[in-house]
Amino acid sequence: MIRRTLWLFALPAVLFVLAGCGPRTQPAENFTESPPELFESGTHQAFFNNLASLCGQSFKGEQVYRSHHGESWAGRDMIMYVTVCEDDHIYIPFHVDDDHSRTWMFTAEEEGLRFRHQHLHEDGTHEDGSMYGGYADDNGTAFVQYFPADEYTAGVIEDGGGNLWTVSVDEEFTTFSYRLDRDGEKRFEIVFDLTNPLVN
Repeated sequence: MIRRTLWLFALPAVLFVLAGCGPRTQPAENFTESPPELFESGTHQAFFNNLASLCGQSFKGEQVYRSHHGESWAGRDMIMYVTVCEDDHIYIPFHVDDDHSRTWMFTAEEEGLRFRHQHLHEDGTHEDGSMYGGYADDNGTAFVQYFPADEYTAGVIEDGGGNLWTVSVDEEFTTFSYRLDRDGEKRFEIVFDLTNPLVN
């Protein structure tokens, strides 16, 4: 009886030691300490992470350049809302005055970092030509990425095959810039003030 009692007391200690010899696993809560690696390109990943750091905030912008090719947006109210930040995508609704149809979309896909422009009607359906954009090339950094137009864009926008979008955050996180070039010519640029987030 004494031996059986001693064994019952010793059993938990034996199991504890054996458990300690098994494979060690990282606590689940620690997996969220750093963002998941989504891209083979380190600069694409770093840029995506920098965008994600703005999540939950909104910023006012202004047109700093417009060529003669399009309508000027000077003086119009422009606000970007960094509202949707998931592991594999960041969506930034972009409002121009009362027009809330636009959303900038940055997504992680097999081909790399993709940038698209979503345009919706008031009923939530896509406008013709919605979802144009392209994949980031290899010339960017953690703070700026270049998105040449993809084949879909070339098919839905007249002369859109020559489009190049440049999206950047300066290293001090004071400005966010959206720029469009076509066939090597600058067409349009908006700059947002990151130092003064709006109260939503």
